[in-house]
Amino acid sequence: MDKGYEKERFEKLGIKVSVADRFRKFCKKMSKSQSMTLLLMIDFFEENGISPNETLGPNMQTLESEIKKRINAVIAIIKDIEKHHDKPTTAMLQSLFMEFEPKQEKLILEKEVKEKKVQTDKEFKEVTVPKIRYERLEQNMKSVKKDFVYLLDKVKVVKSRFGKDYLKLELTEGELEKVRRNISNS
Repeated sequence: MDKGYEKERFEKLGIKVSVADRFRKFCKKMSKSQSMTLLLMIDFFEENGISPNETLGPNMQTLESEIKKRINAVIAIIKDIEKHHDKPTTAMLQSLFMEFEPKQEKLILEKEVKEKKVQTDKEFKEVTVPKIRYERLEQNMKSVKKDFVYLLDKVKVVKSRFGKDYLKLELTEGELEKVRRNISNS
């Protein structure tokens, strides 16, 4: 029996015999029931925005061109960093010169002020992140927020006559699996 669908009744569909035999063979390959296989197929088409009437030829070509564009953008970013990004070099030179500065005797008050200043400088080091990585992180954050809001909408408070009240998550198994998939892909 399919988990989450035990109480649902079966429905008949009008399918030609040859198509039904072919579908049953496909279900055996998938090791799923006919209902679950059909549900997985529908989910696949909806999530990927693919129509069964279309061939993947043009879609694959557009995907390939998009991937090439992104790879070219990454290469351009790396070349730009190599040409213009000299922060590690200057930081290394500064650290070398800092070690060889002559030490002077200072008053106790000046030492304390200097130490506090050094601590605050260490706390606020500049961190640079490539723009593409930042945008991907933003997209992932938006999708995680969306999933979290969806989950929170499905949480209901159940008042118990005996004992404490508790929270109930009203999700079907398919919805829960979809959320898990989205979170693991993020």
